[in-house]
Amino acid sequence: MSGWFRRRYLDLLGSIYIYNEHRGYTSIDRVLEAVRARSPDDHALIAAIEKHRGDERKHYLMFKRWFELQGKMPLAVDRTCGHIDRFVEIMFHRTIDELDTNAVIASDAEFEKLCRVISLTEQRGYKQVDILLRHPLVTGDKVLMKIFRIIEKDEPSHWAPYDGWLRANGKRDPKWWERAIDTFIHSELLFLKLPVLFLNPFVKRRTDWADMHDPAHRLATPLPAGL
Repeated sequence: MSGWFRRRYLDLLGSIYIYNEHRGYTSIDRVLEAVRARSPDDHALIAAIEKHRGDERKHYLMFKRWFELQGKMPLAVDRTCGHIDRFVEIMFHRTIDELDTNAVIASDAEFEKLCRVISLTEQRGYKQVDILLRHPLVTGDKVLMKIFRIIEKDEPSHWAPYDGWLRANGKRDPKWWERAIDTFIHSELLFLKLPVLFLNPFVKRRTDWADMHDPAHRLATPLPAGL
């Protein structure tokens, strides 16, 4: 029973992470395109966002490899398990796919809001990785531990470009209510959605990889050595 419990937990954990990593880098692709169009001379901001995008893609590939080593596909979780999905829906009243990225980037007020959403999401991810690196159900999986250590190292640079833009443009820090929304989204996943998925025997596995339909020029990201 304990072995099944651990396998099920890690299966769900990996499936949620690989969904969020893919959602992350494909969403950042759209932000990058808009930032390049609006501020083509802001090389530092563009480079920092490019690094963020590259790391998210790398993390996706690491989880993909983790599943491949086990000979199985991720569980088919959707945007209801996506932190950035929920945050965008609450703050912008539309899904990520419906969000007009060019319009958001063109408006200082909207881009300011998006920067805080991304920054809080990345900081939440960093805190969660710190917890998982000490979680007894995770520590026994050497590959997963290596993945989370790499993510832990990468994560602080991910909110830096967005916080940097906010400071450089005299924008405010997140308010208490924005942090409360972030906490609510995380708690909703942890205490409601994860248990429901855990106990649902009808959750199917994906039949293809999420990056199968990504544009070819966006796929060239190497895996870290040893994975």
